[in-house]
Amino acid sequence: MPLKFENSLAFAKKMDRHDPLKSYRSQFHLPRVNGKTASYFTGNSLGLQPKVTKKLVNEELEDWATLGVEGHLHAKRPWLYYHKLMKKTLAKLVGAKPVEVISMNQLTINLHLMMVSFYRPTKTRFKIIIEAGAFSSDQYAVESQLKLHGINPADGLIELAPRVGEVTIRTEDILKSIAEHRDQLSLVIIGAVQYYTGQFFNIKAITEAGHEAGAMVGFDLAHAIGNVPLELHRDDVDFAVWCSYKYLNSGPGGVAGAFVNERHSSNFELPRLAGWWGHNETERFQMRKGFKAMTGADGWQLSNYPILSGSAQLASLGIFEKVGIKALRKKSLLLTAYLYYLLRECDPHSNYFSIITPANPEERGCQISILIKKSGLKIFNELTKKGVIADWREPGVIRVAPVPLYNSFEDVFQFALILSRLLK
Repeated sequence: MPLKFENSLAFAKKMDRHDPLKSYRSQFHLPRVNGKTASYFTGNSLGLQPKVTKKLVNEELEDWATLGVEGHLHAKRPWLYYHKLMKKTLAKLVGAKPVEVISMNQLTINLHLMMVSFYRPTKTRFKIIIEAGAFSSDQYAVESQLKLHGINPADGLIELAPRVGEVTIRTEDILKSIAEHRDQLSLVIIGAVQYYTGQFFNIKAITEAGHEAGAMVGFDLAHAIGNVPLELHRDDVDFAVWCSYKYLNSGPGGVAGAFVNERHSSNFELPRLAGWWGHNETERFQMRKGFKAMTGADGWQLSNYPILSGSAQLASLGIFEKVGIKALRKKSLLLTAYLYYLLRECDPHSNYFSIITPANPEERGCQISILIKKSGLKIFNELTKKGVIADWREPGVIRVAPVPLYNSFEDVFQFALILSRLLK
């Protein structure tokens, strides 16, 4: 029997009392506004700092201070192998084998590296499918890769847009476009969770259609990893990239990551931009000519691992390892459903706003995008003054992401209450 929500503070507090993940909130630093704990709803932009982060970063600083270069082998967590500490948890979060994932670089760098290997246009098969309005990091990377191959983006780029009068892209329309361009299609690259609308795309269906058309298929997981359940290996995705400063709580500019399907992991004929950290680690310091790639995603590494940034990621991944994505998803579905319910209660006839995130919970993650019909920026600024840290996106959208690790049902209730008062 579905849970019956109530528009009351007492109900929200009751939900919090029975929340099996409630203790994790105390493991994060919560920002303050005007001397009071803020209602923080921007984990989709920058996740909060786990309290354990400072401890792990300080341990690396201490090893650096006392060991110097010897820390590469003799630190508490030897720096030479630091990236390997992330593999187990990252693999669980994206539904992969440890050999298929690597923590490295930044998202856009990783996207370029993947496209060097997996976008191999020919005279007849050169087009790329992407969602219209994709985040600029993806747009610019794809555009520049097309130009690098001498292809005019106007000819090589297919942008999938919603139907007239709709705000999200139907899966059937994505599959139809793939089929229509099958003879010219080289690559499909989609943001798994769309940054503006919060739509969670059907990865399995898109991948199957792309492969059936003879194309490679990759995903940008910036808004998906640590947010929604992923099964990249099972769904046979070719590659994926992500950043870690959103739901993974790895800190501003935190080290990113990539997935390369095991099918490609031993294909050493694949073109790639080589770096010394991707070279066979048993010969890495012999400085010989001739690049020999590591097996798996490790073979796409360029440089040695950034330890201080990586220690912040390791701190957060330790929390994910304990709680697990299944438990996070279960709470997330409840939080977003409660927010959806309260927003409907607030504006039942959509006089003031419309929700552009899919109503189907299977087609969304933590984020709910609210399109304000009038004076949106003014309302957003008033929310900020009242201690609500949300996110504004032109034209007219307030993005609200109740993150299950540290947001509460009372947070959601108070947000809807404040918004209701501001609107009316």
